[in-house]
Amino acid sequence: MRIGWAFTGAGHLLRESVEAMEEVAKYHDITVFLSQASEEVLRMYGLYDRVVAVTGGRYRELACDSNQKFSFPITGRLSLGKYDALIVSPVTANTVAKIVYGISDTLVTNAVAQAGKGRVKTLMVPVDIEPGDVDTVLPSKLELSKCQKCDVCDAAEVCPNGAIVAHQEIDLLKCIGCGACKDICQYGAVSAGKIITMHMRDIDIENTQKLSKMEGIEIFASPQELLLHFDYK
Repeated sequence: MRIGWAFTGAGHLLRESVEAMEEVAKYHDITVFLSQASEEVLRMYGLYDRVVAVTGGRYRELACDSNQKFSFPITGRLSLGKYDALIVSPVTANTVAKIVYGISDTLVTNAVAQAGKGRVKTLMVPVDIEPGDVDTVLPSKLELSKCQKCDVCDAAEVCPNGAIVAHQEIDLLKCIGCGACKDICQYGAVSAGKIITMHMRDIDIENTQKLSKMEGIEIFASPQELLLHFDYK
């Protein structure tokens, strides 16, 4: 099968989505669609190279906002029905809201719109799906309470991208999630994979409910649930 897999800028369920995509790529050609935000976030979590690794060749392209510009020509394949499915996982609340209200101004939202026009089934994993609180994983973070303000910050010195402002913060737009800073700091002042709890907003839950009622779209609570219901082997 030919499958489009789109990522948005959510960190929640991101690693699980990459793992699910890698599993599907064992059996099918996957075109990866990246919004600008997802490209940044995948790098922060050290997952970008894993996504790129499944691409290469016709219908295994890497499409992103930067190489598709404003007309998103590759999404024309979806309107022509040349894909068997479009998977969007994970999906931010912002992307859900745009789709629900018919806005298609990014590569991913345009892909969903064109899939609808081409009657290509669209499977989605929104991150804001149920009321209440959810635990999510952060990218690398400088723990100021543990920082000893060393004269020479080993973490800053070892960072290949100069992402650490010593004794202050990590510039996540430069971070590639390699973990070198965490490994070298003897005081444990750099954390990676820290769990925090976030509260789901009512408006985001309501939009997800509207999304679930849209023609040609099916939503799932997790990438694992999606794979259980999607015959990809």
